[in-house]
Amino acid sequence: MYQTIAMTIGGYFKGVKDGMDLAVKGIKGVLPAIMILALAYCINTISKSLGAQEYIISITKSWMTAGMLPLIVFITGGLISFFTGTSWGTYAILTPFALPIAMNLSGGTVSTVVLVTIGAIVGGGLFGDHCSPVSDTTVLSSLGASSDHIDHVTTQLPYALIAGVVAGIVFVILGTMSV
Repeated sequence: MYQTIAMTIGGYFKGVKDGMDLAVKGIKGVLPAIMILALAYCINTISKSLGAQEYIISITKSWMTAGMLPLIVFITGGLISFFTGTSWGTYAILTPFALPIAMNLSGGTVSTVVLVTIGAIVGGGLFGDHCSPVSDTTVLSSLGASSDHIDHVTTQLPYALIAGVVAGIVFVILGTMSV
């Protein structure tokens, strides 16, 4: 609201129609992100009512270890955010599945494995979002730099992959240390 008033007083709009056109363009710009988050919330609600978290815990209980969990979560988060182009949607999708497993492995207490798993969720979501050619931040970065979009993605990918491999190694070390 404050920004609208300041821009109107500052003469950034030619008139009310110009201001409304800009507002509609802004709403159109954020609508895909809002829809992704809303759909992720729906997936979360449906998976809770179907008992998906308990099912995932039951099928991973025999082989999942605290040393493996952060790396698996990081890779899964990276893949989800790469293909969807959203880190926040990845958090909403992955958190309800990964945290119950981490809490189960830690005996119901907030321990190092739980905290490292939260870091893996955030890290994986950001990693995949940064690499994704369909991510809004990647598109805006290439537009802001006036570079070809695919060129931008391919030149940034090696740096992101190096950081991702280092992060994966760190998640294995931290997961193993939390046992």
